[in-house]
Amino acid sequence: MFKSLAPPEFLAKIDQIKCIKCKRCIQNCGWSVYSWGGDKVLIDTYKCVNCLRCYHYCPEEAITIEDNPVRFRSNANWGFYNIRNIKRQAETGGIPLTGMGSDMPYPVIFDNLLLDACQVTNPSIDPLREPMELRTYLGNVIVQVASGRFGVNADYLNAGVAVEIKIGQGAKPGIGGHLPGEKIPLDIAKTRMIPVGTDALSPAPQHDIYSIEDLRQLIFAIKEATNYTKPVSVKIAAVHNVAAIASGIVRAGADIVYIDGFRGGTGAAPVIIRDHLGIPIEHALAAVDERLRQEGIRNEASIIAAGGIRSSADAAKAIALGADAIAIGTAALITMGCTVCGKCYTGNCSWGITTQRPELTVRLDPEVYAERLINMIHAWSHELKEILGALGVNAIESLRGSRERLRGVGLDNQTLDILGVKPTGR
Repeated sequence: MFKSLAPPEFLAKIDQIKCIKCKRCIQNCGWSVYSWGGDKVLIDTYKCVNCLRCYHYCPEEAITIEDNPVRFRSNANWGFYNIRNIKRQAETGGIPLTGMGSDMPYPVIFDNLLLDACQVTNPSIDPLREPMELRTYLGNVIVQVASGRFGVNADYLNAGVAVEIKIGQGAKPGIGGHLPGEKIPLDIAKTRMIPVGTDALSPAPQHDIYSIEDLRQLIFAIKEATNYTKPVSVKIAAVHNVAAIASGIVRAGADIVYIDGFRGGTGAAPVIIRDHLGIPIEHALAAVDERLRQEGIRNEASIIAAGGIRSSADAAKAIALGADAIAIGTAALITMGCTVCGKCYTGNCSWGITTQRPELTVRLDPEVYAERLINMIHAWSHELKEILGALGVNAIESLRGSRERLRGVGLDNQTLDILGVKPTGR
């Protein structure tokens, strides 16, 4: 059998002195890294994705996962992933896929923004003694109308609290979706109304939307089908002309504009698309908020920001940049065990999250992980109340679009101008 010329990214190692041969690593690994060799556990390190399931469930802590020190010769231009992807493409002729959001070392603008704090003239508020207004939506189903329209009918549209028209996604702007056939078992096939094991391919565009007028017609049709009881959201990827697009969406009658930054997660996307298309949510959010204010239509629709929200601090900064609300995806998955390994598209998730394999999905206890997610949301809510108190406001609404409460650190003048934020010291 031909051995790949692309070296493994990680090395799984077992301390044979500590190992009690319980075979839990074999049972827990969804990637078949481990197998039984008769007297010891064998390791196929090429299959390891560093999901850490084996590490957490080894009773003797005998397993370690390390970055492979045997990499290609150091080169300032040709990095490890560049060379490895070329070698893999030479072997397969395929497009490298990935999951999650971009992990490229682009600057994270949230990390260069600081929030203001009250001192004397505008006293702070103690969130433990004063009521603070926050609102969290958890567990409400928003049904989506994607370009493939799989399973979309009147009953489906009325099943959720809102309907979302998906135009784009931050992790893969400009392209459609692809759910591999191995992830289409009977229950998914019934929901999507396609044969079992058939690839679900969503085209890049919605084939009945080629203008704002077309979008208006679809929004009208959805509102008619739901008796005007469901708000209609339009999800778009953060791209270079996002402000103009958002303006058209609001004028088309959408109730919500959902903007997904290029660090937004996904179940599957080509690496080349995820890492090189789109713009950060911070830029997109500020541009959209400013454009809608200039046109006098800011209050005609809500803005939801997503794509790289990692903490309550990111949430507060996104709202100060102009969002009415933020949405989280990857952060929620992390509470359930996700290690952001980026292999969601394979269907082999050892934590039982991005898989339809019954022996893996059974590991995801809904009650246990729901409690963990709720705990995180509670923690973020408490932190947001502390931030609001330090800012001297008692409602998250008061922070919306209040860019005067932000200051930039280490950001160039052009970025500060786009964000509408002053540098620190001013």
